[in-house]
Amino acid sequence: MATALTFGSPAAAQDKTIRIGAPLALSGGLADEGKKQAAAYELWLERVNAAGGIAVGGKKMKVELLTYDYQTDGKRAQQLAEKLITVDKVDFMTAPFGSGHTKIVAGVAERYGVPIIAVASSEPVHDQGFKNLFGTLAPSIGLIEAMFDQFKAAKPDMKTVAVIGRDDVFPKLMATSLADYAPKHGLTVVHQSFYPVGTLDHSSTISSIKPLKPDWVFVSGYTQDLVLFRKQMADLGVTVPIITMITGPAYKEFMDNLGPLAENVTSATWWHHSTNYKGDDVFGTTKEFYDAVLKKTGQEPDYVHASSAAALIVLQKAIERAGTTDRDKVRAELVKTDLQTFYGPIRFRADGMNAARNLPIIQVQGGKPVVLSPPDVKQADMRLN
Repeated sequence: MATALTFGSPAAAQDKTIRIGAPLALSGGLADEGKKQAAAYELWLERVNAAGGIAVGGKKMKVELLTYDYQTDGKRAQQLAEKLITVDKVDFMTAPFGSGHTKIVAGVAERYGVPIIAVASSEPVHDQGFKNLFGTLAPSIGLIEAMFDQFKAAKPDMKTVAVIGRDDVFPKLMATSLADYAPKHGLTVVHQSFYPVGTLDHSSTISSIKPLKPDWVFVSGYTQDLVLFRKQMADLGVTVPIITMITGPAYKEFMDNLGPLAENVTSATWWHHSTNYKGDDVFGTTKEFYDAVLKKTGQEPDYVHASSAAALIVLQKAIERAGTTDRDKVRAELVKTDLQTFYGPIRFRADGMNAARNLPIIQVQGGKPVVLSPPDVKQADMRLN
């Protein structure tokens, strides 16, 4: 039976409250990410309602956030999205974490004409012609492009790369893009494979890579996949100069589960708390957001926290500019979004994706992620294994 978690205090009359629906993976394989979304949403909601709500046409309207745990199940996500719109009568929606589930839920929102803000970065989600889908993450390919020059500078004689990806929307896109771009940067792809969702043993793939002795091993997937892959690399004695796991080092869980094995693993991410953005929003600065998340969760925020909070900021600002909760008018304002926030700039392309920007490359050093580039937020030089 579905259980709703309502954040905030519902007003006595629904027309005095802005209702936002949020299917979240609070259990299952994406629970870590879903719980981060929930924490970010709650922080935004607390601040907005403490200020009286969202300003709409000269008055303040309180906000109610209605969520369901879809248990990392795509079919359940679809069913609950339908329920949020048709039964709970939400005005707007946010999408769950992960490109595959975002695509499913965005399809439901599109049928009902409900604007939905996502944290998906895969173009195969945003190329469906959806008019109601907007996302705070820049295109995934920006993560790929950022790494080539950085890694070549650290290892000028780098010649070969092995590419492994989870057979799922975002991870598959990342692995495919890396393999496609590698030859253009003078690299030979000596191995390319995809593993099914739910894979519990990567030893066969790793054993096939070992005799190839690649300069670079690139693995895409979600946290649990990457932790297992890295442990099995160590078990099988596979060492390479550069190991990249998208987007493992962005997560504290990755370091906690791997300990010393996480050292020197690289990645790229959409946001890092060392940036110094200042915005016209309920957090104000990157530092203030960092402090708020740390106080609430006991953990440093990563891009999931930040992009999720930014999603609701974007929606809030569009409602304020529209001066109404009319979906069509809010959608029109979302299209025109051009904001500077604690998370960074947000300006949507025609397909609803956040416009490309300079994305951080990170590496685990001393048990925590440090920024290798861009230069204005660089914290350390890259290390090779």
